[in-house]
Formats: sequence, structure tokens, C-alpha cells
Amino acid sequence: MSQTKRAWKLQEFVAHSANIQCLAMGHKSGRVMVTGGEDRKVNLWALGKPHCIMSLTGHTTSVEAVRFGHEEEMVVAGSLSGALKVWDLEQAKIMRTLTGHKSGISSLDFHPYGDYTASGSLDSNIKLWDIRRKGCIYTYTGHSDKVNCLRFSPDGKWIASAGQDGLIKIWDLTAGKQLMDLRQHKGAVNTVEFHPNELLLASGSADRTIKFWDLESFQVVSTTDPEATPIKSLLFHPDGLCVYSGCKDMLKAYSWEPATCYDSVPIAWGDVAEITMGQDQLIGSSFAQTNVSSFVIDLKRVQPVGGTSEKGSGLSSGRKSFITERPPTATSRNSRPSDKLAPHFSVPKEDASERNDDQGRGDGDDTQSATDIQNQADYREHFQSNARLAFSPPKRMEPFQPPPDDFTEPERTSDRRSNTSADRKTHKIVHSPPRKAERDPPRRVERSPPQESPRRIERSPPRDPPQRRIERSPPRDSPRRTERSPPREAPRGRDHSPPRRKDPSPPRRDQATRNISPAHKENSGIAAEDFLSKADYDRGGNSSNMSESEVLSSIQKGHDAMMKVMTSRGRNLQIVRAMWTSGNTKTAIDSALSMKDPAVMIDILNVLNTKTSLWNLDLCSTLLPHLKDMLNSKYESYVLTTATSIKMILRNMGPVIKANMTAPPSIGVDISREERHQKCHTCYMALMDIRLLLEKRQGLAGKLGSTFKQVMLLMGTLD
Repeated sequence: MSQTKRAWKLQEFVAHSANIQCLAMGHKSGRVMVTGGEDRKVNLWALGKPHCIMSLTGHTTSVEAVRFGHEEEMVVAGSLSGALKVWDLEQAKIMRTLTGHKSGISSLDFHPYGDYTASGSLDSNIKLWDIRRKGCIYTYTGHSDKVNCLRFSPDGKWIASAGQDGLIKIWDLTAGKQLMDLRQHKGAVNTVEFHPNELLLASGSADRTIKFWDLESFQVVSTTDPEATPIKSLLFHPDGLCVYSGCKDMLKAYSWEPATCYDSVPIAWGDVAEITMGQDQLIGSSFAQTNVSSFVIDLKRVQPVGGTSEKGSGLSSGRKSFITERPPTATSRNSRPSDKLAPHFSVPKEDASERNDDQGRGDGDDTQSATDIQNQADYREHFQSNARLAFSPPKRMEPFQPPPDDFTEPERTSDRRSNTSADRKTHKIVHSPPRKAERDPPRRVERSPPQESPRRIERSPPRDPPQRRIERSPPRDSPRRTERSPPREAPRGRDHSPPRRKDPSPPRRDQATRNISPAHKENSGIAAEDFLSKADYDRGGNSSNMSESEVLSSIQKGHDAMMKVMTSRGRNLQIVRAMWTSGNTKTAIDSALSMKDPAVMIDILNVLNTKTSLWNLDLCSTLLPHLKDMLNSKYESYVLTTATSIKMILRNMGPVIKANMTAPPSIGVDISREERHQKCHTCYMALMDIRLLLEKRQGLAGKLGSTFKQVMLLMGTLD
């Protein structure tokens, strides 16, 4: 059954109009996600839903890093220009724009208590920011390359930084200095995570190992065996039972004393960007180009949560713990930061050099920032609910359910293969509830109207409840069939004798006609009208009036017609292939267009869609006028293939078309330029016609609507 699945794909959707650069998920609820892309937007999503909740704009360059606040009430985004923008999600407005880095932002984290955030950059520096005072408090220098990951300790006193230089550095925020270098990794360190309670740090590296560090002695506790691919993401279980490691197409659960793998789950998420937890499920998300994919793993079926293990436990160390009590003076986010953090935490005062260094860089104008709420219901549910009083009961999140499709289909297949087995299953389903009624028929008839479901009342006469479902044919059946099949003896025979006992009694011809009756159609999931012509099926109002030879004859007619179509299609493709292999692609395409066979064109487009290098201006100008007509096809697969080809054209040739259309006229005669301009003009006019057509259809539900939206976003390159 589907309940036994350990991992499954939750969703895949288009998140941006250009390539995605970063992704983060909310760790409080495990139900929200934020993405940033080259389109300079920050988009927020509810996991499991493909519609954007809110889009945040204001960055002037690509968004390179994003991070939620611990209460999911804020989000910070860093851009390629080195600027940070902090948004208040409850109020749906920009809070601060922070500038000071000399290169792009590569990592971010929020302080667990106060209004502070830390940022790591391609310039190898780390900055600690006071969001309320709009300033950089301190700059930590020491890495020699990009800072890949930043994490505040649970008590808010330290920052751990992971660098491309292979170093992990621990910084003391109160003293404003480096505490320790951790140097034993042999490759770039991709991620670090603090244990939720103990003085323990886990680090994942491009050397394909995880190292566990004791933060009292700053020594390595243990190291895992090398994985097949680099470690991309780490997450401690909230109770400290284990650490979950995400790498390419694999999740593993580890203990650290000793370093032992509890369990491993293969899952096709690629290079996972981040993992989080919620409702005993682990959710991992990854991105590729403009698409985001999310996956779910049921931790109840993964050790150590899903069962006892004799391997080492991460709970038996006796190591000291972080003091993570929130200061009692912290009453609201409107309190002064210094009040919120005292006495547990203090930071260096902002000095003049930092203040001066933060002025005059890009993205500094908050008036250019905007929030666009696109889904009010999801926005209120996920972000405005944070503003409720603390004693309001939180809304319980239901766990994600595995898809049932993988298991309904085999059951249907088994029904088609064995009519006897299907009848037995149907007999149990129909007759197990009313068995008392079989012993007392009069009472059963009196109580049948209120107890019978609408389907059973509709399909069976009210005074024949014990009759087999396969015998419940409409009252139009001939008296001859009714006489040959006594209605009340069949169920008793089925209840007390082997299921095949009745096979020899009726003639086989009559049995064959029963196999295509509506009753059997309901059991097996096959409808006879799908295979028969309307005239044959409607004759007499029921397909059971047709003999076996008539049914086979009707099917054979359709088979002959399909064979003719497929033979013609194969012949046309052979002609196109002969021209294609001779090296003249343009002639092959022209030949295919002259055949007026949409199926042949779709086959050719499928080839072109896998070969980006084949697209050129000649091909685009030839195909685009015909692609508009193919978008009107009644077959969804044809429309999807055509839309994919249009996307390929816009991505590869869109800038060329725009450049030629907007270029000033040349001086003198330039025949090649004029030919190129004419082809670009043909492509541009065809694309504008397609744009008008898709504007009306991008609101469609399902895959078609999603694909049309992608095309419309790419059309923006022509504006």
C-alpha cells in the first residue's frame, strides 16, 4: 500500500522567469519556502502549493542568498552587488536595506533572539548587522575565499562560518574576535550546523565527509566514511537523536559517538539545497534553472526515529549544553535590541569606520522596494498568523500524504487479468455488510431504502438486494437471459461453493457478452464504449446486445484505420530522416511542413528540443509561423511540445531577435544584414501573434497553464 512509502516527490514548479540562485525553507513550521533568482525577485511559497504567495522586489542585481527569521516573520535576501534587504512579512513591507560588502552575498543567518543578522560574502568577509539601527556592528575577517555558510549558536553568542578555503571559524560575538580555526577538512566546507542542545558542531564538506567537533576542546569527535558525492546540507533532529545529511540523490542519518550511519534513503532530489523538518517528516528542496522540486521523507520509517537501533546514539555523550533560555526582558520585536539580548549576549558597539563603509553602494533606496501579495489566503495563513497573541493555540499542520497513484493502477490491472478474482472482490465488498439481511429477507427489504448507498439503489431493483453485481444488468435484458440466470440462487451459491462452480452452466457465448456489460466495466475500470463505435454501443441502449464476433469486428475496424495512419506517418518520417542525415536540416524541415502532418512535426520538434545547438535564425523563421497553428491542437501533448519549442527559441534566439529589431538602420547596402533583419522581423511578428494567443490561456489549470506562464515570462525578453 502507499502508506509504506518512505520517500516521494511532493511537487515541482516554475519559481522564476530566470535561473534560480538560492533557496531556503522556514524551520519553524516546515511549510514555507523562499527563493531568489537572476530576475532580481524574492518569491515566497507554501510547500505543496505551486502558486506564489508573495513576490518581493527592489534588488538591482541577481539575488544570491535568502534566509527566513527564526519565527518566519522576516526574510533577508542578499544580492550580487553586496546589498541586503530585510522584509517584515507580517506587515508586508521593506524594513531595511543594508550595504557594505564589496562583493556578492553568499550566506546569511538570523540571530536566534535579537534583531541581528549576519552575512558572508564572496569578498571573504563576515558582517554582523543591527537591523533596527540600520548599521554594520562588526566585520570579521580571516577567510581567504568565499564564505559558504553561516550559523549562529543556539545561545546567540557565537557564529560558525564555513569557507571555500576549507576552514571552519568560530567567532565570539561579545569579544568581537575569532575563537578557533577548525582545519581538518580536505576540501571546501559547504555547510555547518550546531547541535540544538550540546556543545557540538557538525560540518559537511566537498571532501564528502561529515566531521563532528566538540566545542569545549575544539577537537574532532568523529568523522564519517566518505560519501559518493559532496555533502550539501545538514540538519540535526530537534531532540538531538541524530544528524541528517543531504547529498546528491541520498539522505542519511548519522550518530557521532561513534560516527555510524543509522539509515539511508535514496531519493532523486539531485543536489539538495536545504532540508527541514515538520510533523515527523523531512522535507528537502532543490532547484535547477527556473524550476524548484520538493521531496518528503517519512521519518517514522527511517532509523533512529522509525525504530530502535543497536548502533551508537547521539544522546549518551554527557557533553555540556548551550544555555538557550530567552532573556526575560524580551517582550516583543519592538523592544530595543540591547534590552532583548542582555544579559546573555552583547555585541561590539558600531564604530564610525563601519558606518562610513556602509554608505553609497547600490540597492540603497528603500523606495524602489515593493511587495506584491499574490495569494491573500495563503499569506494570512502562513505570515499574518505570526502576529497573533502568544497564548493563541497554533494551527496544527497535517503531514504530507504520499501519492496513491502508484498502487491503484496495479490493482486495476489485476482486475482486468482475472474476472473471477474481480468478482470475488466485488462480492465481498457488496455483500459483507448486509449478511444479516440474507438470513431475514423481509426485514432487509424494509430497511433497504435508508441503508443502501445511492449507487446500489440506482443499479439494482429494491427487492433484489442479495443479487450478484454481475447479474444486476438494466431491466432491458431479454426474458430469455433472465430465465437462464435465477436471481436469488447465484449469491447463495457464491457464498457456499467455490467461485468457479457456475462456469459450465451458462453457454460461453452468453458469458462473453456479460464480460463487456456495465457491471463488469465498473469492476475492472474498462469501459466498452471506449473501444466501440458510438453506433454499435448505442444499439439497443447497451453493449451487451452485441455478440463476440460483432465486438471483435468493431475493434478490428479501428485497428485497420490506426495501422494506415501509423504506416503513413512512418513513411513520412523516413523521407524526412533521409534528408536530415544528408546534412540539410532546413530542407528536411521544409519537407516535413509540406506534408501537413502534425504528428510528423511533433516528432521533429521533440528532436529539436533535445538539441539546443540545432536552433538558428533560419529554422526559427521557418517554424514560428506554423507553431501558432499547432498551439490550437486538440492533443495536449502536441501543445506542450510546441510550447517547449517556443521556449527554446526565446531562450536561444530572443536576444538576437530583439537586438536586430532595435538596431538603427545601417549606412549603405548590407545585404546579409537586411536578410537577417527580415528573418528577425518574421520571427518577431510570429511571436507577437503567439503572445496574444497565450495571454488568454495562461490562466488554465494544470501543466498547460504552467507552461504557458513560462512562455509569457520569456516573452518579456522581447520588450
